[in-house]
This record gives sequence, structure tokens and C-alpha cells, in this order.
Amino acid sequence: MSWHPQYRSSKFRHVYGKPASKDKCYDCVPITLNVHDNHFCAVNPCFLAVVTECAGGGAFLVIPIKQTGKLDPHYPQVCGHKGNVLDIKWNPFNDFVIASCSEDATVKIWDIPNQLLKRNITTPKKELLGHARRVGLIEWHPTAYNILFSSGYDYKIMIWNLDVKDTVLSKPVKILDVHKDVVLSMSFNTDGSLLATACRDKKIRVIDPRAGTVLQEGSYKSHKVNKVLFLGNMEKLFSTGTSWWNNRQIALWDQNDLSVPLLEEDLDGSSGLLFPVYDSDTHMLYVVGKGDGNIRYYEISPEKPYLNYLMEYRSHLPQKGIGMMPKRGLDVAACEIFRFYKLIPTKSLVEPISMIVPRRSESYQEDIYPLTAAAQPALTAQEWLNGINKGPLLVSLRPGSGAVNSLPQFLEREPLVQAVDLSKQQGGGGRLSLEDVQKPREMEDGRKWQNVKENLPTDEPMCVSNGLDIFECPPPKTENELLQMYYLQQEEIRRLRALIIQRDVQIKQLELEIKNFSMARGNY
Repeated sequence: MSWHPQYRSSKFRHVYGKPASKDKCYDCVPITLNVHDNHFCAVNPCFLAVVTECAGGGAFLVIPIKQTGKLDPHYPQVCGHKGNVLDIKWNPFNDFVIASCSEDATVKIWDIPNQLLKRNITTPKKELLGHARRVGLIEWHPTAYNILFSSGYDYKIMIWNLDVKDTVLSKPVKILDVHKDVVLSMSFNTDGSLLATACRDKKIRVIDPRAGTVLQEGSYKSHKVNKVLFLGNMEKLFSTGTSWWNNRQIALWDQNDLSVPLLEEDLDGSSGLLFPVYDSDTHMLYVVGKGDGNIRYYEISPEKPYLNYLMEYRSHLPQKGIGMMPKRGLDVAACEIFRFYKLIPTKSLVEPISMIVPRRSESYQEDIYPLTAAAQPALTAQEWLNGINKGPLLVSLRPGSGAVNSLPQFLEREPLVQAVDLSKQQGGGGRLSLEDVQKPREMEDGRKWQNVKENLPTDEPMCVSNGLDIFECPPPKTENELLQMYYLQQEEIRRLRALIIQRDVQIKQLELEIKNFSMARGNY
């Protein structure tokens, strides 16, 4: 295992994984049986998307995130592909737009309506026709709006600008033809100026995507790479793969020198792939095993030993794929720092797993929630294509500190309050005081929400979900759920009646005080 001192100070030392209860899982989901090495799941604060098994073409499900429990077997699907769907990704800046790629050599962009689906969606918003063979990977640019990368079995990576009116695009803005075999993984650095790829020819490449040139290329004889990942702004790469003896293996690289890994370690002898997931806010690295139920997690440090083992979440239920909730969808009140959505095809189940920092206080834990990437783009597509680099806009996850959710294009978008540009921090040593950013935001939001809070009951939590009431209260599916909903409504009616009576008493008291005051004033 990784070398780590016996006593090491870390706020994430005791992080543990907490699986959701049965009623908070998604049951009866027909998860795909495809053997392609992808996540097959995409999550945002509004929807859960899962690639499904279907006859004749490819399809995936889009389920409102609050609609847990058993899924209707006739639930509508997104089914416009002629071949199996291999990858799906939500637009990071629009919770109602999702991209999918397929064995039919196409990439399709879909608009998801802001209400429950009533029928299958078969017509995409845009269709991208450029690859000669099946498309296995897609990635949205992390800071530029409407820039999409796709990688196919024709060994090419194509860059698409979706900021055009055409519904069918056949010419990408750039083609990266630098690989000699199938690309297995793609990863961006923080500002999206560099692209790291893992290829079936066992090589890792760092590419300038706009110039189309390979900046670094390397391979190591004892490490056959499958997945590669940029580790934020640490100028390091993390890869998973297999060793000479077919043991599952992890490796850490300097992105400026790929000749020899900084660290190499065998994990176990299982045959399943390892999916690496990095959280740049907490500097925690999660390694998810395909075909087993384990999630190992580490803390990354800039100095040796670089990789500090924390703990391992274990489960007897093997996962086929995994989805990750963006930071803005986490429950900060429960000290949740990450959330996975685990695909369990043997039980047709999607199980949320929350990674939690144990804290006694119920107040907002500022030290484990630094500023995180906002749901608004830092650049337009054309600005990025013109050579501009800019880090992601940052927001605080503190409740009431401003909107952190993305909004669909057809809704009126509110301006981001006190969004911070990461590129502006670099001149000041790369660090920014959280209090300095939050003070003006809290003053403005305090004025904005003062009138609203006066009209709300203090004992009732406020639910905000982009105005989608149906996500907060999905329709009951069984008689017990219907009865439970009925009793809850009756209780709510009684509470509101008591509130009205209380207000009437207050009004009468005020009327009496006014009458007494006027009489006293007349006598005086």
C-alpha cells in the first residue's frame, strides 16, 4: 500500500462512505449490459441519466433526481441512436442539456424538458456527424460554453463548437490526429488549456488542443495505462492500468516529464478497470473499481509521498459504472463532500453513496467547503477558440450565499453574485480568503432575502430546485405512499390553520393597541 505516516494530521482522515437507504435508491432500472469501459451514468442536481439495455438501437433514461424508488417499466427514454450508447455527459453549465455518443458513429445533443417525461425523446437538438467509426468518449470543456470533445475508434479527437444555429454539424472546428490507436481516456486541466489522453498503444500524451500538438508523450514498460486524470493545478497526472503480471496498478506522473512515474503501486489482482475521480477542492482522489464494490480514497499532497491513503469503502455489491454529483448538488448540512451513484446491474439498482466528514456541529463547515466551480462559464466558445485561457468561476456553497445552480437557456438567468475568476488569483499567490469573497455577497443576499424570510415559517426548510416543483415532490406510486402523502397534506393544512389563527390574534392585538393609542392621544 501507499506509504503513509502512522499519525498524520488531516481533516479528511475519518471520511466514510454512507450508502443511501432503500427508499432513496433508484430501483428497477434496466442498466446496460454493454462491456465498454465507461461510466454509463451522468448526474447533475436535477437529473440522473443512465444508459439502459434496449432492443434495436441505443437509449438512456433521464430520471428526476428526487424521484427515487421503483421505476415504472414503461418510463420514457431518450432513444434517437441507431446503435448502443457508449457515453453520456451533462453540460456543466446547463442542467437541461446532455450529450451522448454511440456505436452509430454520431454524437447527439439533447434538450431535456423541465417536467416529467411523458413520451420518448427521439429528436435531438443537434447531431454531430464527423467520425468514421463508433464514438466511445465525449467531454465538455470545463470553462468554455458549448465546446465539446469527442473521440472515436477512427483514432481521432474532434472539437465541436455548438454555438451555431445548424442542427446537423458535419465539420468540427479542429481534428486532433495524433494517436495511433483507440483513445481510452480524456482529461482536461483546470482551465481547459491542456488535454491528457490515455491510448491503447500504452502511451500517455499531453496535448495542446487548439494547436493540435503533443507537448509530452511517455509510456512505462511496467505500466499499461487505461485511464488518465489531471490533478487540478498540481501539474501532475494520475493514471490507472495494469502491470506486467496483470495486477491492477496506479501511477503518478509529472505532467512536464512523462519518462518515469513519480510513484507506481500495485493494488490487487482483480481484472476490473479502475476509474479515477479527483476532487480539486479537497485534494481527495477516489479510485473506483469496476466489477467490485470498493472505493479507495486518498489525499494528494504536493510533496512526497504525494499519495496518502485514507480509507476504503467496501460493499459486496459489484458496480458496473459510476456517476458523480457536482459539488453544488451536495448536502452541506450533513457534511457531505462527495456523492457517487453506483450502478448495480445484478439488482437493477442505482445506489447513491455519500462521502461524509464526521462533525458534531450542525453549522456550515467552512474549512471543508472551499470555493468551488460555478455553473456559469468563464468563456464563450469563440473566446476559447481564439486562444484565451481562463480558470473556472468560483462560488461558495454556504446556504444563502447566492445561486450555484445552472439555469436552462429558456429561463431568465440571474447574474452570478460575486463570482470569482481563478485566473485573477494567480497574481496574488493563488490563494483567496473565503471571508473576503463572502462578505459582500452575504450583505447583498441579506437584503435580497430579508423580505422573503419574514413571510416563511422558521421551522420549515426552503427548497430551491430551479423552480421544478415536481422534482421536490414526485407523484406517489403505491397506495401506502398515497396515504402517507394524504396524511402529510392534512398535517400541513392543520399547521397552516394554526398559523392563520395566530396571525388573526396578532392582528386583533395590533388593532386594540392602535385603538387604545388613539383614545389616549384624544384624552391627552
